[in-house]
Amino acid sequence: MVLLDCETTGGKAIYHRIIEIGLVVIENGELIETWQTFIDPKVSLPPFIQRLTGISPGMVNGAPEFADVAEALLSKLKGRTLVAHNARFDYSFLENEFERAGISYNAKPLCSVKFSRNLYPQFRRHGLSQIIERFDLSIENRHRALEDAQMIYQFPKKSGSNRVKADWRQMENCISS
Repeated sequence: MVLLDCETTGGKAIYHRIIEIGLVVIENGELIETWQTFIDPKVSLPPFIQRLTGISPGMVNGAPEFADVAEALLSKLKGRTLVAHNARFDYSFLENEFERAGISYNAKPLCSVKFSRNLYPQFRRHGLSQIIERFDLSIENRHRALEDAQMIYQFPKKSGSNRVKADWRQMENCISS
């Protein structure tokens, strides 16, 4: 399973670009790898995105373009279930960036928002910020790709269950149903 988060230049995958990717690889409920990279979007970073993410033009200018990291990223995703918080958003950006790089990428992503809704129907909001607050998760840089992906990993661990491996299987079962 790969828990992934993308930071982008905006909210529409057909117009905007990825500026940072962070992921956590989970096998048998255990974290086995983390990976993060900045991506040079070759477009300017809107001031709102800079304020939200803390990512400045100097952090992405000169970074690899998506096409430069596409094969390495694909090797981390291949054969693993993709999980993201609001998966439709992250997946749409990945799909568009891979397409621009001339690579076909097709997955059935799982959404940790749906997992949260399934486990905690009594709560109205299931955004990552609400989950971080609800379970008192510690994060230094919110809206940074790797740290947000790590929060998706921490969520089942802090949600009151001591059965983390079972929680990951439950996540896969309840989200894919």
